[in-house]
Amino acid sequence: MAPKNQARETREARERLRLYEARQGLHDRQRRRRVRDNVVGAVALVAVAALATGSQLLYAGSHASQDPTPSASASASASATPTPSASATPANTGDVPSKSIAKGRTWTGSLTLNKDVRLGIELDGKRAPQAASVEIDLIRKQFYEGTTCHRLAASADFRFLQCGSANGDGTGDAGFQYGPIENTPSDDRYDEGTIAIARSASTYSQSTQFFIVYGDTTLDGSTGGYTVVGKVTSGLSDLESEITSKGVEDAGSDGTGTPEVATTITGATIAEQR
Repeated sequence: MAPKNQARETREARERLRLYEARQGLHDRQRRRRVRDNVVGAVALVAVAALATGSQLLYAGSHASQDPTPSASASASASATPTPSASATPANTGDVPSKSIAKGRTWTGSLTLNKDVRLGIELDGKRAPQAASVEIDLIRKQFYEGTTCHRLAASADFRFLQCGSANGDGTGDAGFQYGPIENTPSDDRYDEGTIAIARSASTYSQSTQFFIVYGDTTLDGSTGGYTVVGKVTSGLSDLESEITSKGVEDAGSDGTGTPEVATTITGATIAEQR
């Protein structure tokens, strides 16, 4: 074999070896990266699970088979802020919108779900000045647009649709929680069309979540009840025919679950009634 050809083949052999070693090195780096990513993913999953304890839940019911009052351990897992002890003084946390926004007046507007279901709404700034002010501020800032209605109760005497969580799954808030409870029914009966504020165990855990009562519902008032902030003035029949009548999936022990029809808030308006 000519020396020139032998030299060329030697160079080609070295090049093939270099490429093989480079591929092996890349494969090894990718393997290490996958291991690292799996570890990071596991840590992230733990963090998400911890954040999920910030869940705002509507402890509601007087349903025959359910106990709506959380136990001591359940209370701790239901809110990022521990439930105050008997000796603690409850207080607002974060930057709560001023209760003067509602001006003690009635406000009217609309709430649109899935682009097709349009509900007329009315907020009572006189009987629930703090809650109405928060809702007005959130609507003005378009906070609700794109959030979901994640929880549906569809029993005979237990009928509401819960909406407005920051993360779309019952967790998260707008950086604040507030109280106290305002304007609750004396008989614990929430009439059809009622709009009320959801909360966890503490009476100062109200934030962005609310629920729409689409059929007369009695809720346990032993822990303070739920602030009635306003009412639906039109569109309930569309809400029932398009969303709530389709039922619940993955129902929990309290009979509530995710709406069978995925429901998103696609629009919200509010204006002062003069």
